[in-house]
Amino acid sequence: MTRLQATATRLRRTARKHWLLTAFLVLGLVLRVLATVAYRPAIVYTDSVQYLTNMDKLSPDQLNPIGYDFVLGPLVWIGGLTFVVIVQHLVGLLLGVAIYALARRLTVYRWLAAVAAAPILLDAYQVQIEQNIMAETTFDVILVGILWLLLAKGVPGWRRAGLAGLLVGAAFSVRAIGMVLLIAVVLYLVVVGNAWRKRRMDVVRRTAAAIAGFTLVFGAYVVYYHSDTGRWGFTGAENQILYGRTATVANCETLPLDEGTRLFCPKEPLGQRLGVDKYAHNHYGDPNWPGPLPPGTTKRQLATEFAHLVITHQPVDVTWAALKDFAKGFAPTRSSSPNDVPLDRWQFQLTYPNLKDPNTAKAAVKWGGSEPQVSHGPAVILRGYQLHGGYTSGTFLGLCVLLALAAAAGLGRAKQSGLRSAALFPAAAGVILLLGSAAFEFSWRYQLPGLIFFPLAGAIGLRAILGKDQARPPMADYPDAVDSEAAKSLGRPEFAPVVVVIAAYNEAGGIGPVLTNMPRTCAGLPVNVLVVVDGATDNTAEVAREHGAYVCVAPSNRGQGAALRLGYHLAAAGGAEYVVTTDADGQYDNDELETLMEPILLERADFVTGSRRLGAEDADSRLRWVGVRVFAALASILTWRKLTDTSFGFRAMRAELATAVTLREPQYQSSELLLGALALGARVVELPMTMRRRGDGSSKKGPGIVYGANYGRVMTTTWLREYVLGRARKRRQAWRKPADRTARTSR
Repeated sequence: MTRLQATATRLRRTARKHWLLTAFLVLGLVLRVLATVAYRPAIVYTDSVQYLTNMDKLSPDQLNPIGYDFVLGPLVWIGGLTFVVIVQHLVGLLLGVAIYALARRLTVYRWLAAVAAAPILLDAYQVQIEQNIMAETTFDVILVGILWLLLAKGVPGWRRAGLAGLLVGAAFSVRAIGMVLLIAVVLYLVVVGNAWRKRRMDVVRRTAAAIAGFTLVFGAYVVYYHSDTGRWGFTGAENQILYGRTATVANCETLPLDEGTRLFCPKEPLGQRLGVDKYAHNHYGDPNWPGPLPPGTTKRQLATEFAHLVITHQPVDVTWAALKDFAKGFAPTRSSSPNDVPLDRWQFQLTYPNLKDPNTAKAAVKWGGSEPQVSHGPAVILRGYQLHGGYTSGTFLGLCVLLALAAAAGLGRAKQSGLRSAALFPAAAGVILLLGSAAFEFSWRYQLPGLIFFPLAGAIGLRAILGKDQARPPMADYPDAVDSEAAKSLGRPEFAPVVVVIAAYNEAGGIGPVLTNMPRTCAGLPVNVLVVVDGATDNTAEVAREHGAYVCVAPSNRGQGAALRLGYHLAAAGGAEYVVTTDADGQYDNDELETLMEPILLERADFVTGSRRLGAEDADSRLRWVGVRVFAALASILTWRKLTDTSFGFRAMRAELATAVTLREPQYQSSELLLGALALGARVVELPMTMRRRGDGSSKKGPGIVYGANYGRVMTTTWLREYVLGRARKRRQAWRKPADRTARTSR
């Protein structure tokens, strides 16, 4: 094998191993290629022109800091604006990989790590901002760098803390609001590892190092600002944006305004005020506004005084306005209030945006080498994707924050996890950053860092709550080593046409009555029972044999899904035509066996499952009652098939169907089997059945939230594998045609 072939083989193996991330990367790449083709040479926004014209001057008193100009200048010199957005798109893909890799380093499950990376890869607003000549992509790189420095290698020492402080300073130099991240960094350095109680000097050293690192960059920027402008400061936007925020709520009748500051009071009455954007840019940005000023004053000075008066005398009003804007970021859909920054600024358009500004076309020609233009087809695809769900719901981001906070508080198994601080940091950093942005002005553009922080925080939090042992690796193809060893304990029996398969783990106290009450015939067909003992530590196997069941003993405990899969294959190999599953705890009514089998025997179905919702249920858990309905709704949406109960354990199916379905899950297998059978084109029927409380022992499912989260994971990954990736198409002929079945049944 050549080196090239070996590399290709490794890449294929990596892609298969991380198949969900690979799928997201491919989709993300397609979106970015479409954006690059659709808007040439790039999308030039108003701020883009300011960045481009400031690349050489590097004036620090502009609306935006100069950090992005240091990145932008060399890229424009190398290949113009198109090269800039290509680099930004590639960086966007790499950011998704970096988030996934960090999540995996923190032992987050692969599927969950891919979900954490999906927003940055697939959100249309993220793709759109990468197509802009804007600082956001550079800012994201710094944010991910901070996450890696603090989270990737355990509790950080003073050196890593100092580097994190330097990166916070770099974030400030790209977007001034980045300075608030220092709050989250210091908070994390204080609480991580409970070190404050044990080694206070270590906490002091690393916190001081972080503050020093930030101060070094911030101080250098301030000194540069003074040397360039002759006054102390760090941004030209501080007065402008602060005035815009306070103007929206200023009660000029009660404020102690003088001749100068009164000029800055909006003419619109309270309740009819314009938005922050209007006052900050349309009013303050107008060189002729507000008219003649009192002698010895400047617009900057008076705007600052006015803002400070409003903040001092109306702190509740200013705070409430900021909190309302902050809450907008967690709305389920993307929309904007009448006074917000228009949402369509960050949406793909069918015509080139911002052409009303003559500087847009000039900048495109000067630095991009061509007139701004739009390719209609790709633009239509991108706009349709963006407007019809191609974005990350704010409600989902809010849920991620809640999961992270729940883990930090020690919910579930998080109390014993070392990930509590790791979940808290990205959640706190995102909240502080977005709250700081909302304190000045709400814009969906300013919400984009949430795609970096919140999904990762939620993934780490969920991983901490569930516990590592809930993520057993997928099973290999049948038979694996455990299957082969277990089959030896059974031998080679010849089974009756109907075989009832029961997976049992430490069920010695309850399996006896289940076997005693099992019918010996069903619709005139003999019935055998096969008990697969899943690495039990009691005498379940002996009890099962005493009651006349065939017994197969697995040498280790793998889970119900692994035991049932083994049972399906052993039953089919022994000549069974039909396989029935039931539990060893007596929850199902064996007298309903013939009713369960009837649709298959009459050739109306290939797979029959009972439903407690159609029949009767003696529910002992409100959470489980809710879960049955939630997952039935989810399965119905995924399969476009009305389903009422996806986890009912009393089922019947053709033996060849049971062995044709791909089963990878050692646990949580009931939805995998059901969705797999539907994907193969099997005729599935639900019947009203009875479900009772356990007859003996306790459930092996674990905490309800843990079980539900993993059950949902299995359902969605099965759907992706079988429906989206189409793995089931290749196996649809693996089980017999209806005519063959009819002929065999009539014999």
